[in-house]
Amino acid sequence: MKIELVVCDLAGTTIKDNRDVHKALQRAFAGFGISITLDEANEVMGLPKPVAIRQLLEMKGKARKATDSFIARVHEEFMCEMIWFYETDKEFSEKEGVSDTFKKLKQNGIKVVVDTGFDRKITNAILRRTGWLGNGLIDASVSSDEVAQGRPYPDLIFKAMKLTGVEKAETVVKVGDTRSDLIEGTSAGCGMVIGVTTGAFSKEVLQQEKHSHLISQIPELVPILGLA
Repeated sequence: MKIELVVCDLAGTTIKDNRDVHKALQRAFAGFGISITLDEANEVMGLPKPVAIRQLLEMKGKARKATDSFIARVHEEFMCEMIWFYETDKEFSEKEGVSDTFKKLKQNGIKVVVDTGFDRKITNAILRRTGWLGNGLIDASVSSDEVAQGRPYPDLIFKAMKLTGVEKAETVVKVGDTRSDLIEGTSAGCGMVIGVTTGAFSKEVLQQEKHSHLISQIPELVPILGLA
């Protein structure tokens, strides 16, 4: 069946990430006197960030602090950290060949959407830097605060399909660098579920989840989809 839509994650998949999201979470928690390691932060990559914060609190034995109001305060601090980073960091860039790959997909009639565990404010900060939307390289974006349930649930993909008029999940390709990305794609019934091994999780970890392909960089999509 012809592929109609490719849904790609942002940080770690299409945007370079030197554990920058991990570090922002670490700083946000430190502001409230709670220490987390980068490896602990990595365990929750890909999830909606309020869910990630709750899980980290429980992981650190601070379940009693995991109230909605406290999580909202930590999340607000995290958002400020991330927006500042994405607006000002001089090293910010897309990963190798992303724009060219998006252009190739669009030239072949395939729609492109980015989805993310970030909220809309952070997503917009990223999209302003990349210029993908203004340059017509993506059709839409979906953030976790715009759906009932973020990853690993399939809501983000279903929203992407609705925005682009795609009706059959088997014509959708989901691409991401975390376990929750792969579970999201499988839960949605995507025709292809592709893991990126140069992001948050290693090839060995991603192999543990259902997938159709594992790649190191986004341009590898082109031959997989028969567009080379």
